[in-house]
Amino acid sequence: QVQLEESGGGFVQTGNSLTLSCTSSEDSFRNYALGWFRQAPGKEREFVAAIAYTGVSTYYADSVKGRFTISRDNTQRALHLQMNSLKPEDTAVYYCAADRFTARKIILRPLSPDDFASWGQGTQVTVAS
Repeated sequence: QVQLEESGGGFVQTGNSLTLSCTSSEDSFRNYALGWFRQAPGKEREFVAAIAYTGVSTYYADSVKGRFTISRDNTQRALHLQMNSLKPEDTAVYYCAADRFTARKIILRPLSPDDFASWGQGTQVTVAS
């Protein structure tokens, strides 16, 4: 497992942008596909985006496609989520997660929370209407 810590959440107005980051102190970080999930009050945790361990393959939920961009820098052991054109329905606690297994090269479907074994503590994003 990999220790992860999110940062960058906050309060923004509709249409504005925010960038979330997730960092690790462990070199094994670079061996895992990574994902972002979010959970709004009273709702299940939902997939947002994922990126393969090489950074080449990415996948987005339909609800964020074209607005959010996931990226990673393995030399810095960092994962990012650039969120543009934010909407009130994007309000949630956002979590980064590391894959249950190493070396996932291609992501062809929305991933489930069960696909991930390591989680950060979450960071709150609130979008005001």
